[in-house]
Amino acid sequence: MHAVYEALASNKQLIERIHVSRAAHSGKLKEIVSIARERGVPVRIEDRTALDRMACGEIHQGVIAVAGGIEYASFETLFKTDRPLVVVLDGVEDPHNLGAVIRTAEACGVSGIVVPERHSAPLTASVIRASAGASAYVPVVRVKNLVAAIDELKERKLWVIGVDAAGTLDWTDYDYKGPVALVFGGEHDGLRRLVREHCDVLVRLPMLGRIASLNIAVAAGVILYEVVRQRSRQ
Repeated sequence: MHAVYEALASNKQLIERIHVSRAAHSGKLKEIVSIARERGVPVRIEDRTALDRMACGEIHQGVIAVAGGIEYASFETLFKTDRPLVVVLDGVEDPHNLGAVIRTAEACGVSGIVVPERHSAPLTASVIRASAGASAYVPVVRVKNLVAAIDELKERKLWVIGVDAAGTLDWTDYDYKGPVALVFGGEHDGLRRLVREHCDVLVRLPMLGRIASLNIAVAAGVILYEVVRQRSRQ
C-alpha cells in the first residue's frame, strides 16, 4: 500500500492503472484513489479474488499498481549536494534486503545508492514493496565496474569507508561529517577483496554473540544512523 501511494505521490514513475479491492475501505486507500484520479490514472474497483490472482500469492493489501519499471539514475545524480552521502552495495542479491536498505537510506537522507550490473538484485516489484515506497525517492545508480566507480568517487573527493569484519576502527570511531561513501558487502561473502582494497578505511561492527555477521539492512541502518548522529551535532 505504501509503495503504491509513494509511486503516485512522487509522480516519478509511469503508473498505467490502479486496481483496488471492492472490500477495502482504509483511509490510505481512499488517498491512493484520490491521487490516482487527480493524475488521470485509471482506477479499477474489483473483487479481492481478482487482485489475489494478479498478485500471484504476494501480499497486496487491497491495491495493485500496474506500472512501468523504475529507471536507474545517472552517476552525476550522486553529486547534487555539497556533502554527498553515498551507499555502495557490493553484491546484494536479495530483493528484500535491497528494498530494506533503500528504505533506511531514504530515512537518512542518502544521496544515492550504487550497485553493480552483475550480482545485484534488479529494481523489481519485490524491491519496491520492501522499500515501502522509498524507491520513489532514492536514486539507484547501476555501474558496470564497481571498483572503477569507487575510484571515481575518490576522485570526486569522497572518502570511501568499507564496512567489514577486518576493519581496524569501530564504526563510531570514524568522522563521517565530510562527503563519504559507505561500502557494504553482499549477503554471503561480504566485501570482495578488490573492493575492500580500494576502500580508504575499513570500519567494523563488533559481534558479541555467536553469529558472525548482521543482515545487510541492519548493518546499513546502524552505520547510516551514526552518520546522521554525527552530522546533526555538527
